[in-house]
Amino acid sequence: MSCPFGKEALDKLKQFIDVCKSNPDILSLPDLNFFKEFIESFGGKVPPPSKMSSEAPNARAEDVASDAESEPESDLELDTEGCVEPDPLDENQKMGDPNKKVTEEESDKSDEKRMEAMGQFSEGNYDKAIELFTEAIELNPSSALLFAKRGQAFLKQTKPNACIKDCTRALELNPDSAAAFKFRGRAFSLIGEWEKAAKDLRQACNIDFDEQTDEWLKAVTPNAKKIEQHKLKQERKRLEKEEREKRERARKAREAHAKASNATRTETNNANANAAPGDDFYKLLQDPEIRAAFTDPEVSAAFADISSNPANFYKYQSNPKVMALITKLSGKLAGSGFGPGSFPGFPGGFPGFGGMPGGGAGAAPPQFQHDDDNLD
Repeated sequence: MSCPFGKEALDKLKQFIDVCKSNPDILSLPDLNFFKEFIESFGGKVPPPSKMSSEAPNARAEDVASDAESEPESDLELDTEGCVEPDPLDENQKMGDPNKKVTEEESDKSDEKRMEAMGQFSEGNYDKAIELFTEAIELNPSSALLFAKRGQAFLKQTKPNACIKDCTRALELNPDSAAAFKFRGRAFSLIGEWEKAAKDLRQACNIDFDEQTDEWLKAVTPNAKKIEQHKLKQERKRLEKEEREKRERARKAREAHAKASNATRTETNNANANAAPGDDFYKLLQDPEIRAAFTDPEVSAAFADISSNPANFYKYQSNPKVMALITKLSGKLAGSGFGPGSFPGFPGGFPGFGGMPGGGAGAAPPQFQHDDDNLD
């Protein structure tokens, strides 16, 4: 009987089992109740959740999911069959003088060396072939073909880094060298650089298709795709994290703004509450209508008289202009912390004007003493 699940599904299942082993508490989550019942149906026993996990199961689940998503690239299951230990980088690898002016005679000698090198290569004498290719390169260091062919010889000796160096120089001289892309791509695959290998081999096929290059490309494509998908996943996680952090910063900024606004309102209310009642009264005197009323000499004189002696208020009860202004002031001051008839600056208030100190609603006008001249 064959397994009904693919390799990818089985890998995820293994990963889930590993998480359960490291943190059995997640099996108590409601979403995993079906799996808990499955274990118990075979006689298994799931340990009770710890106190910490029962208090914050959602946070635990998020941490597990985050850990599963943040797997490093090294944990990816890649097929490394055929990979080799990279050869040390050789700083003395002869690359010729890139500024050399090649003469026709040197070019001809270089071609002769190249033919000799290819003969040695076909016989499997790779050391001798590399030696002859090097001589040809020193005669004509502007030939991309010479570097690509020497790179191929290094590849035969399982020296991928030396091959990569030669093929890179070949591509600098000729960006359309299919051979350089082909051998460099193969060298990248030998040291596990799957994405670079796939890119070079794909480019080689596009320039000059051959079956060997296509075969190498097919071999590296699965690993290259796994790494590409992993990087896309990591990039998505990074963007999601940045978005969460952005929203969190915005939330904190809103809270700080609201807190500052509340503090400002509180300070304003406290300042208003602590303000002297007289301040509001004198602010009312800035009202245009009230200021206009005080420009009337009769009204101004009356208020000066009342201010000097509040009892003189009764002299003006029949004066419509004075009483109109007093009524207006009384109405405005009603909601400003004053009594209905209290006026700062007028000691005792206005007698007889609704509940003011020094008088009352039912207070009788004062009795004035008249001189008796006994003429009757």
